[in-house]
Amino acid sequence: QVQLVESGGGLVQPGGSLRLSCAASGTILRINAMGWYRQAPGKQRELVATITSGGSTNYADSVKGRFTISRDNAKNTVNLSMSSLKVEDTAVYYCNSVAFTSGGLRTSWGQGTQVTVFS
Repeated sequence: QVQLVESGGGLVQPGGSLRLSCAASGTILRINAMGWYRQAPGKQRELVATITSGGSTNYADSVKGRFTISRDNAKNTVNLSMSSLKVEDTAVYYCNSVAFTSGGLRTSWGQGTQVTVFS
């Protein structure tokens, strides 16, 4: 079982920056991929960015050039540095992991952290 704990959300004005962090714990053998998803009110959850254990990244077109995902494999953490934030980035951001555990392959989600960009 994997537990994901996010931190770093908050309020920011357009053009500002925030950094989200997520730490994974539990009976983890190896984390394959970690990522961030977001869900705005009335919308479906969508991918923001993912990163593999080898460092390969994937970004939603809407955040390319503004957001940067990074991870520390030794600490089982993933971060999302967000800059040039827009009102439309407002959402609950969820950390995600795909990991091999003592119980097999598991996909896990954090509880979410709110990011609000207001003018």
